[in-house]
Amino acid sequence: MTEQQINAGNVSTSASALLGRTVLGPDGRSVGRVKELAVDVSADQTHVAALVLRAGVGKNAKTTRVPVREMVWPESNEMALRAKVKPESYKEHHDYLLLDYDLLDQQIIDVDGRKVVRVNDVNLQWEPGAGVGETAGLKIEEVEVGNRGAMRRLFKGLPVRMVDGFTGRLAPRVIPWACVDLIERDPARRVRLKIGQERLAKLHPSDIADILEDLAPSEREAVFSSLPEETAAETLEEFEPKMQKALLQGLDSERAADILEEMDPGAAADALAELSDEESEAILEEMEPEDRQDVEELLEFSADSAAGRMTTDYVSAPKEATVADAIQALRDFEGDPDTITEIYLLGEEEKLAGVVMLPRLLLSTLDTKLATLSEGHNVRCRLDADDKEVAELFDKYNLRSLPVVDHQGRIAGAIHAEQVIASLREA
Repeated sequence: MTEQQINAGNVSTSASALLGRTVLGPDGRSVGRVKELAVDVSADQTHVAALVLRAGVGKNAKTTRVPVREMVWPESNEMALRAKVKPESYKEHHDYLLLDYDLLDQQIIDVDGRKVVRVNDVNLQWEPGAGVGETAGLKIEEVEVGNRGAMRRLFKGLPVRMVDGFTGRLAPRVIPWACVDLIERDPARRVRLKIGQERLAKLHPSDIADILEDLAPSEREAVFSSLPEETAAETLEEFEPKMQKALLQGLDSERAADILEEMDPGAAADALAELSDEESEAILEEMEPEDRQDVEELLEFSADSAAGRMTTDYVSAPKEATVADAIQALRDFEGDPDTITEIYLLGEEEKLAGVVMLPRLLLSTLDTKLATLSEGHNVRCRLDADDKEVAELFDKYNLRSLPVVDHQGRIAGAIHAEQVIASLREA
């Protein structure tokens, strides 16, 4: 290989092609086989820092480490060290990312495909140095998540050209390494990965929930705990109660409280109801007083009653108010605006006096009295109404939301259509 060929470009390889390969010393003798490719994540996450070699068998086996920069530029199938380079002793506890142990066969999130995939191989590039026979680095290019990578793993140990012949016609399915970020390590040193946290957070909460359900419990907890609080709250509402319980138990009380504060009070109460009294109280103690009071009041009701299904997040205005007042009330609303379809009018002693649908506001002038826009009939239910009665009201009157009133006719909360759908799915 000439100097011009060396510097002309990089040479492609892969983790599966290098693992098990013999590395020769300056004298042409074997110094060991490649056991691992080690990445020093604290220094450079994009390059393999060293090769971990294994020489000998049984009690006489030795594990050593050699920096990639000390490798001779690979010619043919040979891998060799530069002259006067002696492999160093390898310490297992060194904080390396090991491509075989920590990455291959691990699950990661493919946000573009909106699913969990398995890492089958890692594509690498040998980078040439300044002079003849020098290696500048071994760059990590992408992870293989398709059949091509799986076939490479299957034929690992066979001559590279033979393996390339088997796999060359398979379409590659890869994720660029630049899109792969480390989350954290668990006590067993298994690396959990995510793909583009910012892109993940932009997915619909139901899509995130579907992705997380496909992960192993430890990976699921790691990804969920890394989500922004608002995204985590919306995602938590998409899970079944059993999964909600597991995720909340995997968080410390303060973090759990921050997430529940972003949730609809009714949904937060439902999630806490799945926990033990001790776990629930620990989280409630970390919540802001106002949020805590809303949730505690809802926890007192039966889960299968209207009071147990309702949320205390709704928009109301005095019956004497105008459209301008209603718009200001909407602007001041701190809950999820996507759930609001109507405004409740309150009369004397906060009693429900009417309902105004949002489209009517848009078609009216600012000085229009809300009372003139109220629906001709006001459907409502009692606190103790059961799920069947609530569902029948939604079906009969084609409702989007249903106000819940106490025994004196004062509004206590509202039930939204998605909460009715959730109760029907649970039935």
